[in-house]
Amino acid sequence: MTRLSVVGTGIRPGGHLTTEVRNLIAGADRVLAVVDGLNLVYLCRINPATESLQDCYRQAAGREASYAEMVRRILAALDQGGHVCAAFYGHPGVFVWPAHEVIRQARSRGLAARMYPGISAEDCLFADLGLDPAQHGCQSYEAMDFYLYPRRIDPTAALVLWQMAALGDIHRNRFEADGAWVQALAEVLMADYPADHVTTVYEAATYPLDEPRMEAVALSDLHEARFSQASTLVVPPLVAPALSNERLARLGVRASDLGAAAYRRLRGS
Repeated sequence: MTRLSVVGTGIRPGGHLTTEVRNLIAGADRVLAVVDGLNLVYLCRINPATESLQDCYRQAAGREASYAEMVRRILAALDQGGHVCAAFYGHPGVFVWPAHEVIRQARSRGLAARMYPGISAEDCLFADLGLDPAQHGCQSYEAMDFYLYPRRIDPTAALVLWQMAALGDIHRNRFEADGAWVQALAEVLMADYPADHVTTVYEAATYPLDEPRMEAVALSDLHEARFSQASTLVVPPLVAPALSNERLARLGVRASDLGAAAYRRLRGS
């Protein structure tokens, strides 16, 4: 039976590979991988029929063309039949357009196609920074998208801005942040947060002996920060949310009814 499995290899080579994904890779007829060198070596040990798609970046001009070439090659492998496994770094559904697109196209051809999750940078961020979205809430945007399309910021919840290195990359063909755009982003944020509000430039640890990068940077100094392709900006809550007595009254509930210890722990109060 011809089918496509799109899987995530996690952030750390080998260590983040789930049992489910490992079994899918091992049992596939072909594995096409968009991962770094060490991850590729590890995948080849699991299944020798593994080939890299990293050369798509060299063959195509620009990121969009590279992604289209990845989709084309995965579909070409599917045309030959059997179980094809497409493996992507991290979580295959998070900031990975080719993974979603190849599933759409495979299904449009009447083929079985399914995505299997992997450990993402967000998972690492929650663990390393101790950020629990259940406590304060969490707003999550791609940095360029956040700047171009104004959002209503909630300063009572954490704000996470991904792919900071792509900020200002209007032609989608380079991988470093534009300082002028970073400064402009900081000015947008300073409409809701004070200039001395301390943010965190975060990068997940890639290898077992590495430490995550968790660099404190005030908004006023954000333009001086160094951003790599792995950098994420985390803006912590500024104030605590105010309880809505009006909403409680609709249901006949009093604020004192919410004083259970479990609820207080959830809110961090």
